[in-house]
Parts: sequence; structure tokens; C-alpha cells
Amino acid sequence: MFEQLGIIGCGLMGGSFALALKRAGLVKKVVGYSKSPASVEHACLMGVIDEPAESALQAVVGSDIVLIAVPVAATETTFKAIQHLVTPEMLIMDVGSTKRDVIDAGRRALREQIGSFVPAHPIAGKEVSGIEHADAELYHGKQVILTPIERTLAPQLQKATDVWTALGCRVIRMSPESHDAAFAAVSHLPHLISFAFMNAITGQLQGKDYLALAGPGFRDFSRIAASDAKVWRDIMMSNREELLAQTKIFQRNLQALELMISSGNSEALEGLIDQASLARSQWRMAHSQK
Repeated sequence: MFEQLGIIGCGLMGGSFALALKRAGLVKKVVGYSKSPASVEHACLMGVIDEPAESALQAVVGSDIVLIAVPVAATETTFKAIQHLVTPEMLIMDVGSTKRDVIDAGRRALREQIGSFVPAHPIAGKEVSGIEHADAELYHGKQVILTPIERTLAPQLQKATDVWTALGCRVIRMSPESHDAAFAAVSHLPHLISFAFMNAITGQLQGKDYLALAGPGFRDFSRIAASDAKVWRDIMMSNREELLAQTKIFQRNLQALELMISSGNSEALEGLIDQASLARSQWRMAHSQK
């Protein structure tokens, strides 16, 4: 059990982590800080945090576990704000969707104390953000990617593994580079496409009329277009090289389908559709068994 959890960023991710730890009996006290005083006040009223902090540094005072749940672009500023109180016994984690930029920020700001930081990416979330949507079940049954570096302390890595496992997560370890390449393909690109798709529809003169006719397929495909704009702006900019590499691959595959349609090659078109359908079915079967 941890004596005190310090939450920096009282939103969906940080609040859900606090609630999950409390429900599992893994922490005695939770202290929270957010740039938004309203979020901190709401977190107190919800019982997510036990004590408000007036700064990120104050949230770290007395904490043996710290979760940084801020936009990835704000990570380095947060590290700099708390660096003087980071100790080799403390476990610090983040929940960012990119890892190389976060680790680079940690190296610059935490310096000799970088070993206390275990970069983490829980594959969980909602289209909505904010402390009011915090959910103790958010992480249960989900994957959590840990991307330790050569200076990550072994006890901290084990603690991180143990705490996520105790919350019902399946913990996977991989390199920061492999993580960013993979999630550019399976997360960042789909969001980019969904944003472009919605803008393409609404940018047409009859866009509203088309939307009025949309059904379940549209709902499923466009769901992630409702994601937080600032969060996804930061994610895409921080992982731009890997994301742009994936957009090129996607464009080639889209052009292949366009070519089959424009040339009237229905047999080849069916083949490409069948290839995608089979791959999706195989993924769903494998995923449902996890």
C-alpha cells in the first residue's frame, strides 16, 4: 500500500486512477493539483482527492507515488516544477499517449532523478474529458504499456507493474520508439482520419442533410472525432514523424481503392475489401480472447 498519491492533473485519467487505487485499498491518502481550481474543488466534492494542493510541487510533498496526468506538451513544465522533491524512493508515472517526447522532457528536467520515472500509457479513455467523468472502472481489463529506459530503477519498474496489475490491467513493456511507431498506426492515425472525415462532411453545402441520414456505421466510425481538441493537437504534434509516415501508407491504400473504383475493376476492389474484412475479423477474435 502507498501512503500518499499525488495527482497532478485532476481530470478523467488522473481522477480515475485515484478512484481505482482507493477502491483497491492501495492508497491511504490522495492529494491533487490542477491548473483549474474548479476541477480540484469538484474532485474534492466527488471524493476523488482527500486534500487539494495549491501547486504541482505541493502535490508531491509526502507522496510516495505521483501520477502526472497533464497534456503531453505540459509534461516538461510539470517535471521542472517538482524536480526538487523527487527522491529515489518515489514512483512517478505519466499517462501520455506518446513516450519519446515525454522521456526526453524527463531527462532534461529530472536529470539524476530520472530513474524514479516510469513512463506509462494506459490504453483507456473516453471521448469526454474532465473530473466529472472519472470512473474507478476505467482501467480495469485494459492494457497498460510501460516504456522504461536504461536508467529506470528496477524497484520503481516493479512497483509500476504491480500497481497497474492490481488494478486489473494487463501490463506490457516495450521501447519508447516501438511504442510511438505502433500507436501512430493504431491510435493517432485513426483519430486524424476521423477528424478529417467529419470536416469533409460538414464542409459540404448539404452536410447537415447528410448527417441527418447517418446510421450506426457513421456513429461507430466517427465516434473518436468527438475527442478533446487540445489533447489530440499535442499528441499529433509530439509524434508527428511517425504519424506522417503512417498517413503516407494510408494514402497509398486509399489510392489503391480509388483506382479500382475509377477503372471499374470490381474483382480487384472486392479483393481489397475482403482482405480488410478478414484482417478485422482476425483482430476481433484475437482481441476478444485477451
